[in-house]
Amino acid sequence: MRGPIAPPQVPLAASRAEVFADLVQDSVDRLERRWPQLADIDFLVLEVPPLQGRGERAAWSDEAVPLGGTVPARDGRRARVVVYRRPVEIRTKGRDERAALVHEVVVEQVAELLGLTPETVDPRYGED
Repeated sequence: MRGPIAPPQVPLAASRAEVFADLVQDSVDRLERRWPQLADIDFLVLEVPPLQGRGERAAWSDEAVPLGGTVPARDGRRARVVVYRRPVEIRTKGRDERAALVHEVVVEQVAELLGLTPETVDPRYGED
């Protein structure tokens, strides 16, 4: 039997990347209630962080793999928060754990862009 297992409107049909993007958007939605200026920031999901530097030595270092990053606004471009899907997925076991880590990464990156502490951005930051 060939074809989709479930119709497109059923959650089973959502790819892992789409489900992950939804987790990021859920986190942003939670924060926008308190921080309306987040509407001026683009939130992106990339599979993995880009390799930094040039050459083999720069590409392979002992530094930890980042889970997210920021790009400040400049030259007419909006500020961006990036969450790296694969490093987050590897560090989590289930959907709830993944959602919690995604939210933590989003809070940390928003705090960096706004020049605030993560606890200021989300008073529940760090609570299990």
